[in-house]
Amino acid sequence: MGDVVLRDADRPGDLGWVVMAHGELYAREYGWSVEAVTARIVADFAAGPAHDRAWIAELDRRRVGCVFCVHEDASTARLRLLLLDPVARGLGVGRALVRRCVAHARDAEYGRLVLWTNAPLDAARTIYLAEGFRLVAEAEHDEFGVALLGQDYELVLTA
Repeated sequence: MGDVVLRDADRPGDLGWVVMAHGELYAREYGWSVEAVTARIVADFAAGPAHDRAWIAELDRRRVGCVFCVHEDASTARLRLLLLDPVARGLGVGRALVRRCVAHARDAEYGRLVLWTNAPLDAARTIYLAEGFRLVAEAEHDEFGVALLGQDYELVLTA
């Protein structure tokens, strides 16, 4: 395996890849239908403020991961759409993507960074907890066509 590169998601096809990769991976691994939700998030990002950011992780020049950091309100940013292709798991790419998002939120002087995820996503939760996020709420939902436990996490960025 070669080197992993994190770069801005600003190349042709990047945003389409995010939608496609989410749709394919979550259907294959969990039986979830996330493509429509992902497409709305990506469309909002594309039309959103210039200070919103997204990154793509590449391994051997192939897209293998992503994360978005978007404006929630004056003091809050939201981590969205963290994804890692199975070929890149165990290489620290997920942690690097989350750290890039956290660093951007700090640099942009947000007071906190929040995210929403689902209980079955153990690897992502492990990264979030290791980076200092704490679970602040849980609620059942069926947004992806199956019953799930959604989880809200928060990372306070200011002392």
